[in-house]
Amino acid sequence: MTESRKRELQAELDSLTVHRETQVGWDENTPPNETLDQYGNLLASNRGVVPVPDNRSPKRRVYDDPDVEALRAHLREHNGIRGLEICDPSEVKRAARIFRRDGFVVVRDLLNPEQLERWRAGCAEALRQILETPGPGERKYMTETGRLPHRYSYGTCSASRQMLHHRAWARMLDLPTTTPIVTEIFGSSDYRVWGSGGDLCLPGAIEYQHLHSDGRDGQHLSEARVEQARRVGVEFNTDSAGNFDVPTIKLIMEMTPPTVTINFLMADLTWENGPIRQIPGTHAAQQPPPHTDDEPDWMRHSTLVGAPAGAGVFRDNRAWHGATPNLSKEVRALPNVEYAAPWRTQDGFKVVMPHEIWETLTPHAQKLCDWIKAEPGVWPPGAGIMHPLAAAREEAAK
Repeated sequence: MTESRKRELQAELDSLTVHRETQVGWDENTPPNETLDQYGNLLASNRGVVPVPDNRSPKRRVYDDPDVEALRAHLREHNGIRGLEICDPSEVKRAARIFRRDGFVVVRDLLNPEQLERWRAGCAEALRQILETPGPGERKYMTETGRLPHRYSYGTCSASRQMLHHRAWARMLDLPTTTPIVTEIFGSSDYRVWGSGGDLCLPGAIEYQHLHSDGRDGQHLSEARVEQARRVGVEFNTDSAGNFDVPTIKLIMEMTPPTVTINFLMADLTWENGPIRQIPGTHAAQQPPPHTDDEPDWMRHSTLVGAPAGAGVFRDNRAWHGATPNLSKEVRALPNVEYAAPWRTQDGFKVVMPHEIWETLTPHAQKLCDWIKAEPGVWPPGAGIMHPLAAAREEAAK
């Protein structure tokens, strides 16, 4: 890459924003569905490699390409869940009821203007770090290992795999608008923070991400899980042998998600800027989502169009969801906070929060983070290092 091209890209990054039109994105030198390995090498085929390719995507990553224009016209007419319910923060029980029914719920006004601007700045800062590594050949950006082009995860791009070293994320763990709803969903305040990250897509992310769920539910019927189900109002019925009958077991599992994530909106979700899609009622499904080629249009259009900046999506991580094409000129960023259910054990939790960050939290947030905070004077491995390639992150975390 020439020096003049490098200066041009640096100017783009210097002016980067995650809530207004930006010069970042729309790299026509990055082919659709192109995948990189952990070292940044181009993979000749996506077969057997995550991510799943979108074979219906436009053939060129160009804003006014005819295929892009055709997709844009289609989305303008069809994109978005009709009658999407959006709650106010005060509607705690209604929000929890919709969450349990659909596997997700949108709640507006979770962030005040100051909080929103602070997190926008943090998101832009972290994204600049991710994008400052140029891609191979004439490509502007290095695609994240194992992801479709122009799509990144704040969490997996962090060498610690979390963002709780960053104050913009840590400040959002215990908000007066979110804590009552999370407590109502779990039926208790004894949940924990698992981590924090979130995904984003640059303008020109023309491919659909395949539908997926985040993590697996082992479906273990522990005493603690049964107790949580009791607290949230599950009615227990037994069979002739005195054991829970099958419908009761299924309901216990359905009503006690292992993880609840809140994705916060840095900008309004529109039909054009890559709104997340959620498939209602799939949080209890045991079958896998349909393959990208078999996904019906109604699922591709089941997006949260109309959710405003400052709102959040409370998600049962088991529910099917996926990213959609960003055909706009603005970055779509959804930073998140992830909470683990009260019945979860400490197994799998990792130390990712510096003690100096933990000391700035509210007393409740300190309790939520007691399984993931470092000891005084100890910096969590990899925290603060952002890179799109897995090999570079692994080296930084040593």
